[in-house]
Amino acid sequence: MRLRQRYLTRNDCYRAGRHIQVQGVMVHSTGANNPRVARYVPGDDEIGRNTGGNHWDRPGVGKCVHAFIGRFADGGVGVVQTLPWDRRGWHAGKGARGTANNTHIGFEICEDGLDDPVYFQAAYREAVELTAMLCREFGLDPLADGVIICHAEGHKRGLASNHGDVLHWFPKFGKDMDAFRADVARELEGGEDMTQEQFDAMMDNYLARRGRLPADPWAEAPLRAAIQGRITDGTRPLSFATRQEVALMVHAATKA
Repeated sequence: MRLRQRYLTRNDCYRAGRHIQVQGVMVHSTGANNPRVARYVPGDDEIGRNTGGNHWDRPGVGKCVHAFIGRFADGGVGVVQTLPWDRRGWHAGKGARGTANNTHIGFEICEDGLDDPVYFQAAYREAVELTAMLCREFGLDPLADGVIICHAEGHKRGLASNHGDVLHWFPKFGKDMDAFRADVARELEGGEDMTQEQFDAMMDNYLARRGRLPADPWAEAPLRAAIQGRITDGTRPLSFATRQEVALMVHAATKA
């Protein structure tokens, strides 16, 4: 898990300073096609920076979760903790029987277009590992009734407002909350052999990060020359080249 801490200290929820006795974890997703964590936190060079001023670290923002899962600046997926785990969050809203704000840690998974299996697997894996870590820290049984729930399940229990997350997203990729709870339990038991699906997600995550790295200083001049000679477009200088890409570069070089 790639976990970073950036508390939203100017958010009204943080400033209220209330605490809870943690009894569970509630899983949310953002409901907007923007997988960047920096949409919701001010960020930094690693996380990415919010340039629109619409992050949640502002007075007057009446919502706050304990963490966000999404893309960092390099394209990889990680977790940003935004509240102390035992600080009372404003994430569940109210239901007929009360609110999970008083009992559950809440985190948001940043949604994309809900059609990318690579992003889903990477974000899902971070969510599993984060929830397992919280279960260890607070002595929670992930398979016990009501301990790990999503926002939609919280509403059915009368503990949250009427939202559909995450049951509008997980089933698109063969997952539901029962599978999520089982995966967290396996993670607590020491995990299991990596599946091909998980390996593919990790590899794509790694390649995306490499693709966003700048060229090494010694390579900048040759790279500029290659761009001017139309041998390469100069993008992804530290990415791996496929055979077809090499063939195109060789062809361009011989014609230059």
